[in-house]
Amino acid sequence: MKTASRKLTRYVTAILAVLVVIALLVVPLPQTVRLDTRIVTVASIQRPPAAVFDYVTTPGHWPVWHPSSLAVTGAVDHPLQIGEQVVEDFLVAGTAREPPWKWTIAGSIAHRPAGSVTYSLAPTATGTRFERVFAYRAPSLWFALVNWLVLRARIQAESDEAVSRLKSVLEGTQQH
Repeated sequence: MKTASRKLTRYVTAILAVLVVIALLVVPLPQTVRLDTRIVTVASIQRPPAAVFDYVTTPGHWPVWHPSSLAVTGAVDHPLQIGEQVVEDFLVAGTAREPPWKWTIAGSIAHRPAGSVTYSLAPTATGTRFERVFAYRAPSLWFALVNWLVLRARIQAESDEAVSRLKSVLEGTQQH
């Protein structure tokens, strides 16, 4: 009987351990625990900063150069001003605007913060140094693990493609 009892105890202990691990992976992380990711992509674009700024801050252009932007509705025909909102895959609201040098948007999904995108522009001898930073926080350990294993690399590749497309569009090597 002692052997059967020990086996049952081990079995129950293993099940409880698995349940605890699962719970720890899916429980939302407290705001004080910061598991942030920053995706940075830079390009030198042979256009002046003001032209690049106006183009990248006009939501109607996003589907042209960003692969994950399928459609945008709302104030899409002009550079987005602070307080204006558009709808893409999530609600986007401007949070910083310093034309033509810097622009930041913060996204939300179901009224929860989903990350931010910042465009920083600087003049160069041949045009503009354009930097795009996408920053987002892992809401759970499960997300942090998936982000580390798969998601971050995919987002980096998509961001690299987006900025490459932007450069092509603005330099006239791709149709608008």
